[in-house]
Amino acid sequence: MDSNGTDSSAILREIESLKSSKTEIDRRISELEAQLRQIRQNGAASSNGSCAPIPKRNSSFEHGLPPDMIYRRNFQLLGNEKNSCYIRGDYCTLLANLLKSSILVVGAGGLGSPALLYLAACGLGRLGIVDHDVVELNNLHRQDQLYSSNCGTQRSSTHIQCFGDNEQVSLTKKYDVVIDATDNVPSRYMISDCCVVLGKPLVSGAALGLEGQLTVYNYNGGPCYRCLFPTPPPTTACQRCSDSGVLGVVPGIIGCLQALEAIKVASLVGEPLSGRMLLFDALSARFRVVKIRGRSLQCEACGENAKLTRQHFQGFDYEAFTQFPLSTAPLKLNLLPKECRISSQEYNERIINGEARVLLDVRPSHHFKIVSLPKAMSIPLSSLENRFSEISMALEKEGIDTGSGDGLYVICRRGNDSQRAVQLLHKMGFSSAKDITGGLESWAQDVDPNFPSY
Repeated sequence: MDSNGTDSSAILREIESLKSSKTEIDRRISELEAQLRQIRQNGAASSNGSCAPIPKRNSSFEHGLPPDMIYRRNFQLLGNEKNSCYIRGDYCTLLANLLKSSILVVGAGGLGSPALLYLAACGLGRLGIVDHDVVELNNLHRQDQLYSSNCGTQRSSTHIQCFGDNEQVSLTKKYDVVIDATDNVPSRYMISDCCVVLGKPLVSGAALGLEGQLTVYNYNGGPCYRCLFPTPPPTTACQRCSDSGVLGVVPGIIGCLQALEAIKVASLVGEPLSGRMLLFDALSARFRVVKIRGRSLQCEACGENAKLTRQHFQGFDYEAFTQFPLSTAPLKLNLLPKECRISSQEYNERIINGEARVLLDVRPSHHFKIVSLPKAMSIPLSSLENRFSEISMALEKEGIDTGSGDGLYVICRRGNDSQRAVQLLHKMGFSSAKDITGGLESWAQDVDPNFPSY
């Protein structure tokens, strides 16, 4: 007993000694890091002496660029005369224009992240970032400036504070160019309308699956977003990356091109994509630029008799207009009465009790291949109407009355498509078919924590 007590005391003393040493090491690391930052700020050479010193600041040149700016971005200045014909002035003028310009990026996700990297490095005068979403592990394949340690934190805390619902105008008016890097319909209308009210050019990009597109709105007499889309698309046609997926490099490419277009607009370079749209097909490695509809005289935002004013904009309900939520959280529909739905826990109890059942999984077939529940029957919602006979045969095999469909359960990823499927099944006579509320996400959260989520 005494021996054990002695051993414990020795271990505790060693732990305390190591903690003390760790504290001292951490303190010393902090001191050295501070010294290193100070050395770099003073323009000293690197520790091995291989880097040339940055000259002292002197802004007496005609173009107004200080020497440290010229040194830091000399690769942007070394353009030849052939390229200079696309620039109103020379490359020094280009950089001087950038230094006086400001760009606001709305959305710091798959599109915004790559755009921000290059905008922050190009010599821009001011860069603003707006984002209210939370960093998640499944974001990181397309948001390469974030790390696993950022998961669970606000993206705005990783960048800057985001604005509230009534602050769009007051913040946006401080910037020269706006980049729309969001992925939902109400945000696109809202950002475009705000830019029309303030007369700001808008660089808009989108990426989904293996395709992307890019254009510039409200610039040099070109159309705004409402000119092309006066009425919102149906909610069934609105897809987001969280629902339909995207290969990380695709928004990376489109985001970089958004940064390029914003730089062109801000520095008066080249021919921005106003009145034209760039289309990218990743599978064929093909870029196409197509002409799009010009500014509409009947447009409610920028037309001859436009009703859009600052006051009207601030009071407009974009969620009601588009029938789509501004929130980036997954859409949760409520299409069925309570008696037509059961929870994932209730379904699990019926499995445990050995009740006869047929589980219909209505996700797309490639989703089913990722993960599925045991004995689930895969019939995608898109082909459900043509496969009712298969469902009847499955019910007969389990000894279930095919007339009512009692014992028929429907599941999907999040519980939205399964509700649509149940509505269709009820119309076709399977009156007792039930939806599993919350889908596979609910199963992973409430029944089996080891079940993979995606």
